[in-house]
Amino acid sequence: MSKIKIGVLFGGSSEEHPVSVKSAREVAKHLDLANYEPFWIGITQDGEWRLCDGPSWADARPAALAPGGRLLVLDEGKYEAIPLDVVLPVLHGKLGEDGAIQGLLELSGLPYAGCDVPSSALCMDKSLAYLVVRAAGIATPNFWIGTADVDQLPYPVFVKPARSGSSFGVTKVSGPEELAAAVAEAAQYDAKILVEEAVEGSEVGCAVLGNGADLIVGEPDRIHLSHGFFKIHQEDAPETGSENSVITVPADISAEARERVQQTARAIYRALGCRGLARVDLFLLADGTVMLNEVNTFPGLTSYSRYPRMMAAAGMPMSEVLDRLVALALETR
Repeated sequence: MSKIKIGVLFGGSSEEHPVSVKSAREVAKHLDLANYEPFWIGITQDGEWRLCDGPSWADARPAALAPGGRLLVLDEGKYEAIPLDVVLPVLHGKLGEDGAIQGLLELSGLPYAGCDVPSSALCMDKSLAYLVVRAAGIATPNFWIGTADVDQLPYPVFVKPARSGSSFGVTKVSGPEELAAAVAEAAQYDAKILVEEAVEGSEVGCAVLGNGADLIVGEPDRIHLSHGFFKIHQEDAPETGSENSVITVPADISAEARERVQQTARAIYRALGCRGLARVDLFLLADGTVMLNEVNTFPGLTSYSRYPRMMAAAGMPMSEVLDRLVALALETR
């Protein structure tokens, strides 16, 4: 049986480039080389594509996608065409989770793991995701686009880029005098600014894997904060632990709450049209309400990331997650 030729995209032009590289390195540890022949395609922060020896920049050669599912690699002045069977886009943030790379892959005729163009774009814009999820009868935070009337906002609020991830550009604002600086910070990452009412509740998450009605959910987790808000990917050494958070997996919540969290995560995943995988971040309120926080359409797969830990707690190690993702992608061919 011939091996599946899998293109693994990593890096990218977003602020989450370093996280993507770490995710790809973790994928390399768990990809079954008896079944897959990986081609490591690194995208530099300047947007240049390179075929590399692994999830690093070793022996990097210029590369590009071509119609017909081929990877073109420049080697000694000549282009070599490598046919790929499937792509695993291990990219986070803008141009990775927003539908851009998904559109390119579809134009190239390549099946790929994860959410499609519409669901990626929808989930990336938190305000649009909130509108769709609200229409499905699921609670979301109150929010405003722009700063509205600064004196009428129900402080504290969070000011954030509407289309970014890993808490980049997010500021908790306690009063109107702090708003301008918070907007300026968010505007470094996106022209669309989202203001969200602060939610009093536990931060929980749920990993989801699958298409349509056939969904597997991981064990929910819970984030315990000592101060501030969760932003582990911006810390200097997240592999050794967070500066202000501890993540409990499985979440230390009741069995009833666990079931509500999982059911709500499934409902949100379906309402937003997700496929392949996503991590659904939620708030669990004191009255039992489960409220959407955000959806990550290609969540981090690093050694300290939440998605693989939740799936492992449910009995599915990373190698099985990768096998399932590839199988789901090939089903859509």
